Amino acid sequence: MEKSSYLCKDQTGKFLYTIHGDFSEISAFSIDEKSGKLTYINRASTGGVNPVHLSVDKTNRWIYVANLQTGTVAVIPRHEDGSVRDVKTLYTIEGKEPDTWSHPHQVMQDRIGDYLLVSCQGRKAGFGQVDVFRIHHETGELEETCVVRSREIAEPRHIAFHENNRWCYGVNEKDYSVTFYEFDAKQGKLTPRQILPTLPDTYTGDGWASGIVLSPDGKHVVVSNRKHDSITSFSIDQETGKLKYADCVKTGGGQPRFITFADRGNFILAANETTDSITEIALDEETGRLTATGRKIETESPVCVIFWISE
Repeated sequence: MEKSSYLCKDQTGKFLYTIHGDFSEISAFSIDEKSGKLTYINRASTGGVNPVHLSVDKTNRWIYVANLQTGTVAVIPRHEDGSVRDVKTLYTIEGKEPDTWSHPHQVMQDRIGDYLLVSCQGRKAGFGQVDVFRIHHETGELEETCVVRSREIAEPRHIAFHENNRWCYGVNEKDYSVTFYEFDAKQGKLTPRQILPTLPDTYTGDGWASGIVLSPDGKHVVVSNRKHDSITSFSIDQETGKLKYADCVKTGGGQPRFITFADRGNFILAANETTDSITEIALDEETGRLTATGRKIETESPVCVIFWISE
């Protein structure tokens, strides 16, 4: 059965896009403004295998897609009617040898929308790194401005930006750590400043970090941990941007691959992929302490959650 993975909306909030991670396609849907129901529009190829993340540029003309297995970032034209077209350009994230590549896991734009940050995993033949590209909005083209290599086994997965656009935080999957970066939006330069483990110091088992989000007030970073089946919170020093460990709690399910903040207050939703549930955890905005609320939604193999608010 064909499965959808990551989701995103366009800049108007009237259209929804999803990638099919087991294949090589992106699908477009319109959103009914009253009911929220979806109507299928069309689909197009992503030009690669295993697309895992996508985002729409601020002009609403281009969709960027990370093709994990084939090491490319695709530029896909988006039309005013919400439809998608064939890939315009494919950018290969090169590996260690000719005809090898690194594996892009996310295409995240900065808060202004002028840069695309691509978290890449090395796997066997590539590099663990974060690539920064300047977006040329008229053409959709990407211009590389910076590459930051990670630790040997870190394997960067996702990045999240602070509202000030000067600080961003990256989760590293295989060494279960979080990196604090400073971002220069004039030059498109990313500079790592700090790395912390995402698991408690009393835990001696293996880990597999996954999602990362910032609290709405910009005071905390929250990371999800598969294998340990938990989420971890960090407090952000509002003067320096550096992190301090705050708390860690179980999500009440297995393999929380994705997390997001709910559309109300400081409540985190954890999508527990292997136990078919979405659970809610409250974040104390002052201390960063985490508390499971007991609220739970049963749903099949959740891997992404986004909100649509009717007008």
